[in-house]
Amino acid sequence: MDADWEGLTREQRKRLSHRVDVVEKRDRFIIKDRSLEQMALEEVFDKTTLMTVYKILDKGIIGQLHGAISAGKESKIYWGRNPSGRELAVKIYLTTTAEFRRGMMMYIEGDARFKRVKHGRKPMIYAWALKEFKNLDRAFKAGVNVPEPMHVEKNVLIMSFVGDNGNPAPLLRDVELENPSETYREIMAQVRDLWKKARLVHGDLSEFNIMVWDGKTVIFDVSQSVLTDSRLSPKLLERDIINLNKFFTKQGVETLDTQEAIRWIQDG
Repeated sequence: MDADWEGLTREQRKRLSHRVDVVEKRDRFIIKDRSLEQMALEEVFDKTTLMTVYKILDKGIIGQLHGAISAGKESKIYWGRNPSGRELAVKIYLTTTAEFRRGMMMYIEGDARFKRVKHGRKPMIYAWALKEFKNLDRAFKAGVNVPEPMHVEKNVLIMSFVGDNGNPAPLLRDVELENPSETYREIMAQVRDLWKKARLVHGDLSEFNIMVWDGKTVIFDVSQSVLTDSRLSPKLLERDIINLNKFFTKQGVETLDTQEAIRWIQDG
């Protein structure tokens, strides 16, 4: 028996296996009717993560946890539902990889919200998950169209699901836009609201982390986002604008000059 699964009592295993609904959906890597014991063998479900997921289930925040809908070097995102049936995105940051931890500190240093972050592997990843939650919370409350943050615990972040019935909304890069100029203006207005209302700079904004759903753009992946008073904010804002201008220029849009856009975002 895998040591991670051994970390749960028999009663916890029974309850968790009963409550976690694992289904096959298209080409997802989780096979229909796989038990949680088998899921525990995957790299994402180390002992601590498994216990964290159990606690969240036990609190009634998640009612069902289905297969993975996205996987990267930093994290895996699972589709789930709360007890009322609302769809959730459950983002689990991997604690077994050092790939993305190397660049973390530059986005955390100087942030008053994270003054006492330890430099150990797991504390850093827990802080990163909390940072994304806090950034989402600031953006959501400021009226920026982002997934609604719902809960964070250690390396597990829960937010609203953007899509329908386990099918994620398409990325901006994959959508044939009816009016690219209008979409460009909409996104730039969101960038301005991030700066002026949420006091944030996304820092990695492009067609790869903007979804399109119900005719509107949704910005996501804000873990690396920094406060506007960060020494990094001017450079990151410039990078975001350059990325957006590059994409929309290819769509035939007459974009703003980079410096003109920066002035409009900061002072408009």
